[in-house]
Amino acid sequence: MDFLKRLGFYLIGLSIGIVFLTFFFKKKSEETGVSFCYFPNCRTLKDIRSKPMSYSEDVSRLFSEKKLDTVDIINILRNGEVDFSSSQTKTSPCKTYIIEGSIKEKEATLKVRNCQEKALLESISF
Repeated sequence: MDFLKRLGFYLIGLSIGIVFLTFFFKKKSEETGVSFCYFPNCRTLKDIRSKPMSYSEDVSRLFSEKKLDTVDIINILRNGEVDFSSSQTKTSPCKTYIIEGSIKEKEATLKVRNCQEKALLESISF
C-alpha cells in the first residue's frame, strides 16, 4: 500500500473521529451546563456570576421603581463585554470591573466590585 493511500485512510478516520467527539462533547456540555471558557472576558463574567450578588442603594431603588429587573442584569453578565482598560484589576481585596451591554435595546454600563466571597453591583448608567 503506497503512502498516499495510507494518508488518505488516516485523514478519513481522523475526520470521522473529530466529528464524533464534537457531537459527543457538545451534548455532554449541554446536559451538565459546562462551558469551555478561556478568554479573559468570559472568565471574568463567569467568576462574577458564580458569586452571590448584592446591590447598592441606587440599584435597589431602580429595582423598586420597576425601571430595571434582575433578568436584565443576568443577561448583561452572560453576554456583556468587560472594558478592561477602564476597570481596576490590580486593586486589593476587591477588583472593580466595567461591563457594557444592552438593556431593553439601550446601551448600559455596569460597575461591579468583585470580591472573594461576593460581587457588588455599584452602579448602572444608561
